[in-house]
Amino acid sequence: MDASTQSSEVRFAAYVGSLAQVLGHADRARPFQDYCAGLLLPGERKSVEPMAALVAPSRVSAEHQSLLHFVAQAPWSDEAVLRKVREFVLPTIVERGGPIEAWIVDDTGFAKKGPHSVGVSRQYCGRLGKTDNCQIAVSLSVANHEASLPIAFRLYLPQDWAEDEARRRRANVPLDVTFKTKPQIALDQIAAALAAGVPPGVVLADAAYGSNGDFREALTTMGIVYVVGAQSHVTVWPPGVEPLPAKAWSGRGRPPSRLRRDVRHKPVSLKQLALSLPASAWKEVTWREGSNDALASRFAVVRVRPAGSDSKRTQPNDLEWLLIEWPQGEAEPTKYWFSILPKDTPLDALVDMTKLRWRIERDYEELKSEVGLSHYEGRGWRGFHHHATLCIAAYGFLIRERAALSPSAAWIRKEPAVSDRPRPQGSADPARASCRKLDRDAQAKTHRGSRQDDAAMSLLPRSRKRRALPSAFMTQ
Repeated sequence: MDASTQSSEVRFAAYVGSLAQVLGHADRARPFQDYCAGLLLPGERKSVEPMAALVAPSRVSAEHQSLLHFVAQAPWSDEAVLRKVREFVLPTIVERGGPIEAWIVDDTGFAKKGPHSVGVSRQYCGRLGKTDNCQIAVSLSVANHEASLPIAFRLYLPQDWAEDEARRRRANVPLDVTFKTKPQIALDQIAAALAAGVPPGVVLADAAYGSNGDFREALTTMGIVYVVGAQSHVTVWPPGVEPLPAKAWSGRGRPPSRLRRDVRHKPVSLKQLALSLPASAWKEVTWREGSNDALASRFAVVRVRPAGSDSKRTQPNDLEWLLIEWPQGEAEPTKYWFSILPKDTPLDALVDMTKLRWRIERDYEELKSEVGLSHYEGRGWRGFHHHATLCIAAYGFLIRERAALSPSAAWIRKEPAVSDRPRPQGSADPARASCRKLDRDAQAKTHRGSRQDDAAMSLLPRSRKRRALPSAFMTQ
């Protein structure tokens, strides 16, 4: 019997059964299955207590203790489970959409009320669009134009947390976990993926990573091609201009070797360069079909040399692409990217790869709103990462389920609920609002009573079947 003729119950049991092989003890298989089922079934909260009531209504207290121990205390390996998820889900992604094209680096925030959850601090939270009390986690996803899957996920531990022994003990932070910046965490994840033989892709990241010259240089040293965002104040040498050579040797001391600049000969900011370009430099490019219309904007591309590390170098940085977006009607350019894609890369291909980063926004939206990534209520390091791993495992099953549907079931979503446009700090999250409107209300009406509801019910034993399938299972 192939995947297309098996029931969802059989596919789910086979999937979680295979993943459970790396948990270390056979008695962890049942809570693993129950936890994943709880994440997939409908519910306003995907924390331990409501999931226990959902999957085992006749023995809620015992199930609650079992799930709580499994997620917060059991010493199974997150890396091993994520590796197994990758082994099972990547073939599905590749079969549907072709080879892996991108490795997407990003981070996501989890708003918190109190100060006790591991890693919580006042820091910028993209989810909220402002600085607030939250946790931040860094992820690495693999993607093509059809789907994407997170393959690594790690909490960012702020320096004040990393150096506070009392808080570390209370949250059971491992001794080998030290302070690392988000770009350093991302580089560790990329290095691990390379070592594991993950199919290669172009690294995509936003300006929080791409503005960091050390991050870009490390990727180049690893032999990785990238398209990464940059902030408007980052400096470059415009086309045809290079830093000054080292000063002539005076005959005393060590001969000078470092590049230099002066008040007349110096690099310019990305914004300055963009504003100096002629009108003919800007081209309209369409990169994807949206839900209502094609997504298009104005772009310019030039070859530049990044200037940030000149004072440490004896030779100029290599030439890179600088891609600039200036949407019609905006007062100034809105986004900038560096890329070391080949110099003969067409503009539309460069834009297409750059915009593929939207897939991580869709992943985060579904992981949080549908699978419960943001619903964990524990305070410890292990529980935070175990919950995230289980959410990714459940999300992997959703990806496989969509692939099992017929082509007419719209495996490919034309347009995410999230926007490619920048969002001002403090503004409402359009992704959250759009997803709730489209995914919950509209779909509940469209799919009520469908055969897919029965598929969701079959994930649990008959005595536990209570509710309908979550909207994440449904085609959109």
